[in-house]
Amino acid sequence: MGTWDLGPFDNDSAADFCGSLDRAGEAERAGLLRAALDAAATAEGYLDGDEGAPAVAAAALVAAQLTGGAGSGSAYGPKEPLPELPGDLRPLAVRALDRVTGGDSELAALWDDAGHGELWRRDLGRLRAVLTAP
Repeated sequence: MGTWDLGPFDNDSAADFCGSLDRAGEAERAGLLRAALDAAATAEGYLDGDEGAPAVAAAALVAAQLTGGAGSGSAYGPKEPLPELPGDLRPLAVRALDRVTGGDSELAALWDDAGHGELWRRDLGRLRAVLTAP
């Protein structure tokens, strides 16, 4: 997986995921977000980075529609607008982020090995805070 920065869209897997959102019809986009989040949240055993990275991007897109959330801010985020997303994606996004940042996660291991794990977790913690805010 190619990664060029810490942001949720700054890697090949997330950029590919955002491209799939752009190619999908508007009515299908929420389902693609749900599938990416669910794949990470419910994964058993070691969570591969190619499942974790799209989940982080999906969580960022869910958070973007909430107070305090930010848009993708990345050339690699989706270009097409997302519909208003269902509220039940918020807790699923939190579970996915918890899984991605926890043990048995390739992304967490890679960021730790690169010496940027603490910064990466802090950024995802801010995203998690938006998702859990009342």
